[in-house]
Amino acid sequence: MSLVQRLPEGPLDIVGDIHGEIAALEQLLVHLGYDRAGRHAEGRRLVFVGDFCDRGPDSPTVLRLILPMLASGKALAVLGNHEINLLRGDPKDGSGWYFDSRAASDQAKYAPFARMSMDDAPAMLAQLGQLPIALERDDLRVVHAAWLGPQIATARGLAMGSARSAYDRFEDVAARQAQASDVASRMQDERRQWPHSLEDHGQQPPFLPAHSERELGKSMVNPLKVLTAGVERECRNPFYAGGKWRFVQRVAWWNEYDGAQAVIVGHYWRRIVPGDAAAHGPQAENLFGHTPPLAWHGLRGNVFCVDYSVGGRWVARQRGEDPDRRFKLAAMRWPERELVFDDGGRLASQGFGVPAAAR
Repeated sequence: MSLVQRLPEGPLDIVGDIHGEIAALEQLLVHLGYDRAGRHAEGRRLVFVGDFCDRGPDSPTVLRLILPMLASGKALAVLGNHEINLLRGDPKDGSGWYFDSRAASDQAKYAPFARMSMDDAPAMLAQLGQLPIALERDDLRVVHAAWLGPQIATARGLAMGSARSAYDRFEDVAARQAQASDVASRMQDERRQWPHSLEDHGQQPPFLPAHSERELGKSMVNPLKVLTAGVERECRNPFYAGGKWRFVQRVAWWNEYDGAQAVIVGHYWRRIVPGDAAAHGPQAENLFGHTPPLAWHGLRGNVFCVDYSVGGRWVARQRGEDPDRRFKLAAMRWPERELVFDDGGRLASQGFGVPAAAR
């Protein structure tokens, strides 16, 4: 069994990134017709695109709800980049619910948030460690961020349960390449010239070429990172996203995807309100600025991002806004190609199978 697993036949409900928003998840499951064990009267199956946790108010309860569904076979899921971080013990912005080292620094943006008991951590990590990187069947593919042939081929050759160890090996390869190019010393020179924290939103850095080179090497050398975090390229206009200043930006890989199977992903912080300000940096405008909120996208019009930015609800709470208006949790019903939202809204997706050249 490999890290690319088989999707079951029959109708599916493919749920976008949840990011600890337990109320949205519970409401969505009701509107989709599932009970808390993941059962559906019509025999439908849940599929989660990853990123269950971080930033939201209750990641532990999200995991306590989903993991038994996965264990029973009532639901399936792929790993997202936030689960990879958990498995690797790699604290990131918004992970203070789990990592002690982030608990204090996350207070200003994300509090209040529930913290997980470390008594529950081993079983949780063991189960997450058995998840695949991608799922597929003859008409459909599901992956967290990107479906690229060479990287998928690598994942096919890796054993189920090996995601964390394989990821670490590829990170070691990237680190050795960085060492050979002496990028670390060049980054130190840049830090001396720019001593501010890259997590400080109020201090915009200039373009730092060594930092960009290192980010690009880290993002593109590791095939499992490409599949769970997307395709990136150098960005000479630094932007703030995911809790720090960035020097590389995500690329719309779907504009080159020519596979016949539809692909559903999360990860990219799509917006449901047309013209609304991006919740996750200007890269959202680059990726979806000319794509209507309900439209399929890509070269063949058969790729769909089902992440409607529910992970941005913390922004609305900070600003005293209604967190439900702009930031949604959604599921794509397949084969109906209908979107169901956590507020009960149902909307047909648009333009499936329409090639980019015909739009």
